[in-house]
Amino acid sequence: MVKIKQVSNPLARFSVEPGVHHHHREAQQFVGGKVPLGLKRKGLRVLVTGGAGFVGSHLVDRLLARGDSVIVVDNLFTGRKENVLHHAGNPRFEMIRHDVVEPILLEVDHIYHLACPASPVHYKHNPVKTIKTNVVGTLNMLGLAKRVGARFLLTSTSEVYGDPLQHPQVETYWGNVNPIGVRSCYDEGKRTAETLTMDYHRSANLEVRIARIFNTYGPRMCIDDGRVVSNFVAQALRKEPLTVYGDGKQTRSFQYVSDLVEGLMKLMEGEHVGPFNLGNPGEFTMLELAKVVQDTIDPNAKIEFRPNTADDPHKRKPDISRAKELLGWEPKIPLHKGLPLMVQDFRDRIFGDRKPDAAAGDN
Repeated sequence: MVKIKQVSNPLARFSVEPGVHHHHREAQQFVGGKVPLGLKRKGLRVLVTGGAGFVGSHLVDRLLARGDSVIVVDNLFTGRKENVLHHAGNPRFEMIRHDVVEPILLEVDHIYHLACPASPVHYKHNPVKTIKTNVVGTLNMLGLAKRVGARFLLTSTSEVYGDPLQHPQVETYWGNVNPIGVRSCYDEGKRTAETLTMDYHRSANLEVRIARIFNTYGPRMCIDDGRVVSNFVAQALRKEPLTVYGDGKQTRSFQYVSDLVEGLMKLMEGEHVGPFNLGNPGEFTMLELAKVVQDTIDPNAKIEFRPNTADDPHKRKPDISRAKELLGWEPKIPLHKGLPLMVQDFRDRIFGDRKPDAAAGDN
């Protein structure tokens, strides 16, 4: 009988030192830490959970563009195959339809863990599934990272601050969250995911990164996901009134998706665990946002007030001093420049006037 030797860490030969791969080490031995001219950066093998979603698909575009091999794991609960279809012929791209609540074994260098419904419409639709994704799904991905020696990045959320009593929110603020409310499957789920990530970091010496994402918008957002930017844009395009909840004085900050992707990649490649706030500190009331949407799409769009929803945060604005100082990151695209790009994508999808030869990935 032939004995097969078990290799406890199948990637051990590739992960000699944290963040330094085999070819880099060889280069360091010969040229004092500099990679010789002409030696191209070795592409990493990257797993993106939730990679067919809004943010995930834009991240996949960037990773493939720089030469990495990407595996997308997505159960398509809120993600759409169309978001990544333009990579179908790329030999460095692979998509697996799989729910992260079930374990999976893959050999990768980096894991970007984005899988989770992120809008109230979706996470309230199946709250138990949402918290299972946040807790069991995150446990599974951390277990995979530990098994194969991969670096792990958790996309957490500004919702960990709840309805904040501190403004703007800094990463050291512990938040004001209702643990038994209709949003807590998401808010407390993400807080627990952060806890698990830090516990693996401390007890298993796992390389981890934590990003707290603030409101993000752009092409490929779900059209009817209940988030304020997609709501307003879809309503204005359909000639419906813009629905403002409460008095419209609650504030949010809006970052364009390419700014967020840049921040996530800088965080993953950097040396700092976080958590880091990734958001645009420009603050808008809901009424101000409605005005920007009117100016962009339809100046005659009407505004309709409705009663506010439970546990809706009154103010939301990131303090991004840490990201600026330690990651060298800050958002560059203001709302008046990013919004028209999203409007064009929504117009194409709502009215179906996308030309057949248009490249879906050129957003």
